[in-house]
Amino acid sequence: MLDANIGTQLKGYLDNIKRPIELIAALDDSAKAKEMRDLLQEIADMSSQINFIEDADSDPRKPSFQIKQPQGDEKIRFAGIPMGHEFTSLVLALLHTGGHPTRLDEEVIEQIKSLEGEYHFETYISLSCQNCPEVVQSLNVMAVHNPNISHTMIDGALYQEEVDKRQIMAVPTVYLNGENFGQGRMTLPEIIAKLDTGAVKREAEKINQKDDFDVLIIGGGPAGASASIYASRKGIRTGIVAERFGGQVMDTMAIENFISVKETEGPKLVAALEEHVKEYEVDVMNLQRAKALSKKDKMVEVELESGAILSSKTVILATGARWRELGVPGEREYRGHGVAYCPHCDGPLFKGKPVAVIGGGNSGVEAAIDLAGIVGHVTLIEFNGELRADAVLQKKLFSLDNVEVITGAQTTEITGADGKVNGLIYVDRATEQKHTVSLNAVFVQIGLLPNTDWLQDTIDLSKFGEIEIDNHGQTSLPGVFAAGDVTTIPYKQIIMAMGDGARAALGAFDYIIRNEFDEKDTKAA
Repeated sequence: MLDANIGTQLKGYLDNIKRPIELIAALDDSAKAKEMRDLLQEIADMSSQINFIEDADSDPRKPSFQIKQPQGDEKIRFAGIPMGHEFTSLVLALLHTGGHPTRLDEEVIEQIKSLEGEYHFETYISLSCQNCPEVVQSLNVMAVHNPNISHTMIDGALYQEEVDKRQIMAVPTVYLNGENFGQGRMTLPEIIAKLDTGAVKREAEKINQKDDFDVLIIGGGPAGASASIYASRKGIRTGIVAERFGGQVMDTMAIENFISVKETEGPKLVAALEEHVKEYEVDVMNLQRAKALSKKDKMVEVELESGAILSSKTVILATGARWRELGVPGEREYRGHGVAYCPHCDGPLFKGKPVAVIGGGNSGVEAAIDLAGIVGHVTLIEFNGELRADAVLQKKLFSLDNVEVITGAQTTEITGADGKVNGLIYVDRATEQKHTVSLNAVFVQIGLLPNTDWLQDTIDLSKFGEIEIDNHGQTSLPGVFAAGDVTTIPYKQIIMAMGDGARAALGAFDYIIRNEFDEKDTKAA
C-alpha cells in the first residue's frame, strides 16, 4: 500500500520505538477495511515492537483501529485511514505511544498532566484538510501524556452518516465528551488554554513582568517573521505578539510562486519560518491578541486582550488580513454549517452534492476547479460582467462539465433550513431579476480584509482600512511601522510581505539609532 520510498522512511522512523505497542483493528467486509488491514499489517511487519490484532468488538466504528500499549488503556484511535495530510499524525502516534519522546517543553507537559477530569475528544477531519493534522496531533500528544485523555480521529468522508447526523459542515470539528468543543484550526496551546481556565491570567502576569523591547512586532505571519529575524540580527531586543504563528498562510494550500521553492504548502512554509525565528533571540508570545496602541512619551505601549501591557521603543504592525465576508443575510448564521472559506478543508464533506463558489478571481476559480473533482456540481457566481482570474485558470474551468459560471450576479442572501445551508439567492445585475440556486454549501472567495479594527483613530488608514505607510514602512505615528497585507502595498503576496517585513525592521532600527532613549523612558536600561 505504501510506495517504496515512504515505506523505507517509515521503517527508519519505527526503529525509534522503545516499547511494544498494539494496533487493534475493528474491521468489516468493506473495501476500506481491507485497505486498512493491509496498511496495518504492512506497518507491523516493519517493527518487532508492533503487534497487529483484529478484534471486531474493539470499536463500534468499522473500519477503525487503536494504538495502545499491551497493558495500557485505549488512548488514540483512527476511524479512517490516516493517509494524505494525516499520515504524519499516524507516524507520530506510533512513535509517541512506543516511547519516543514528544517535542514539548517540560512546562507544557506538566500543564497537560495537571488537567483534571475525563476528556474524550473526537475530531472530524478530511484527508485533504491542511489544518486538521495539527489538531489531531495536538490531541494525540495530550492523550500520550495524560491517562485521563483519549482521542479519536474520524474521517468525515468515510463516516458520512455520522457527519450528517451531527450536522458537521466544516473541518476540523472537535467534540469533547459528546459536546461541540471547537471548529477550525487549533494549536496545542489554544486547546490547553480552553481546558485550563487559569492559563490566560497566569500568562498575562508573566507578560506584564517583561522588560521593554526595542522592536515589538504584532503579528506572526510572513511579514512579522521576516521583521523579527531582521531586527534580531541587529542585536536589539525583539518580541512578537501573535494570535497564531503563521497567520493566513496556514490556510493556504498550494504555494507555487515562492521564488527558489518550486512548490510547497502553507503549513510547511510556516514550520520553516518558525524554525528560522527560533534561531534568534526573539521572544515569541503566542495566543495573544492586541487590543490597543498608544504613545507614552517616547515609548509605544500595546495593550493585549488578556490585560497585559507591553512597552517598546518601536512597534511593527504585521497583523495581516482575514477572509472578506459577503455581508448578506444567512452568511454568519450558517458559517460552519454550509458557509465555508476553505475549499481544500471542507470540500470533501460535500462529496457528490451541489455547491457554489462566490468570486471570479484566481482564488475563486481555483476553488471551483478543486471542488469540481469532489462535489456533484459547482455554480461559480461573479459580481462583475466577466471573470478576473488568469487565462490559464479560466481555460481549465470552462473545460469542466460539472461547473456553471454566472457573471454579472450579486448574491443577496444565503438560505437554510434545519440549521444548514440549502441555497442562495442572487440578482442578475443586467435584468434585476432574482434567481434561487438550491445547494448544500457556499464557498466565499472574494478577497481579504486588513486586521485593523483595533487601530481606528490611532493611525492613518486608507479608505479600505489598510495602514498607510511611507517608503520606510513608517506609519503616521512616530515609532510605529507596518508591513505586509495589513498595509497599502498593492500586491498581497507572501514574498512581498516578507520583503516588507524586512524593510519595516530596518526602518525601525534606523528610527532607534536616530532617537535618544534614556532610563526614564524605559523600564530596562
